Amino acid sequence: MNEDVTFIIDSAKESMDGSISHLEKALVKIRAGKASPVMLSTVMIEYYGSVTPLSQVSNINTPDARTISVQPWEKSILQDIETAITNSNLGFNPMNNGEMIIINVPPLTEERRVQLVKQAKAEAEDAKVSIRSARQEANKEIKALDISEDLQKNAEVDIQELTDTYSKKVDAILGVKETEIMKV
Repeated sequence: MNEDVTFIIDSAKESMDGSISHLEKALVKIRAGKASPVMLSTVMIEYYGSVTPLSQVSNINTPDARTISVQPWEKSILQDIETAITNSNLGFNPMNNGEMIIINVPPLTEERRVQLVKQAKAEAEDAKVSIRSARQEANKEIKALDISEDLQKNAEVDIQELTDTYSKKVDAILGVKETEIMKV
């Protein structure tokens, strides 16, 4: 096969891999019942004049399935951490005991589980759109090449097969997450 065609297919594959990894990162942030330090990954705190991720100024642990503990390296920022968690719109109610922040993760209601599944499906659809746009871009680049019609058709078939494979991966990842969210 023409090396330009191979390059285009490889770059489309790389772009689709990026879509899958973005989807996985987005789904990790959607909580599925049990507490996880990743739930606080989006929380940022003002620390010595710069905005810093919470994980860089404290230890975040999960002593049990329903609790997250945040132990700051400096006690002086406890109040700032508590405010940042409250303002992060994660639906958590942090408790400050003077040593650390303790967050009780409430069990999910059926209604909330359905909302989370919808959110996961929206993320999956975004990933599929991204995969299809990578296919469209690759097909456009293939058409711009000065190659035989047969080679062009074969390349388009390869790109479509790649697209189908990645769409199935998205569906599989979504299925696992959906099961995880709906499990009581």
